[in-house]
Amino acid sequence: MNHIPPSPLYPTLQPYATHQLAVTNQLNLYVEECGNPVGLPVVFLHGGPGAHCKPYHRSLFSPETYRIILFDQRGSGRSTPTKHLQDNTTHHLINDLEQLRKHLGISNWVIFGSSWGATLGLLYAQTHPEHVVGLILRSIFLARNEDIEWVYRAGYLSRLFPKQWDNFTQFLPHEGHWDTPLASYHHYLTTGSPKEAEIAALAWLAWGGCLISFGQLDPPKECSPELLNEARLACHYIFHRCFIDENQLLRDLEKVADVPAILLHGQRDLLCPLQGAYLLEQQWPAAQLRILPHDNHIMNEPTMLSAVVEATCDMAEMLA
Repeated sequence: MNHIPPSPLYPTLQPYATHQLAVTNQLNLYVEECGNPVGLPVVFLHGGPGAHCKPYHRSLFSPETYRIILFDQRGSGRSTPTKHLQDNTTHHLINDLEQLRKHLGISNWVIFGSSWGATLGLLYAQTHPEHVVGLILRSIFLARNEDIEWVYRAGYLSRLFPKQWDNFTQFLPHEGHWDTPLASYHHYLTTGSPKEAEIAALAWLAWGGCLISFGQLDPPKECSPELLNEARLACHYIFHRCFIDENQLLRDLEKVADVPAILLHGQRDLLCPLQGAYLLEQQWPAAQLRILPHDNHIMNEPTMLSAVVEATCDMAEMLA
């Protein structure tokens, strides 16, 4: 097995194969494979919902050890078509993953999930535990009502960032200031006018960026089609409570009780507080939690990248 590289990431990788996988008559997933074609299969699940895979994600894994599979989830990134909310639920994404596994001829694989990707990865593993040999989950989001309200209901993070919360809710109906603004955002982003959708998308992304970076990120000034799609998809999932039962991830942990897992979480993560990862560790015998005391939700920081690469190396050694 390869040792951890001296810099946070492995060298830049290019895919040795790309695919457009038709998961329905209308929907295609963009898929790429990197690294060792006969190596340990690992699938990378990006965050969002509505984000996409980035080139540096390939370099989180040893190219000699892993067969690295990245794809953009339905409706996002380079998967087509974008702006697609119909038949776009967590259940559909889990089915897409299973269809991808079969398409690539993989019997068992490692699941790597980041933020929303960690949610999706754990749900997939609980649905198909027989095909998962290990999980690496970063910045855990349990998608319970309390996790969603922590971010999108007044009285929680709005107390830490009152100015940004006002910016997030100022153009909504008055009750949006005192209750959850999710219903209004869902309306503007899915059925509103183009101008309403653009304004809502910029405000949605600015609030999320504020929480991710402790208010350090500059909010986007213009709403590109890609940003609009990202905000629309994220709101679609959050408004519908990620299309899962309340407390489902913790309830179904027994299904993956023996699957080894490495959980990575920043102590200063405001978007997805550490409690979720801690609860998983307490109830999951095969999981180990690694807390990064100075990190927040952002992955592409040196200490978080180093911890991620170390985890991918450790998982390969565990499964050797």
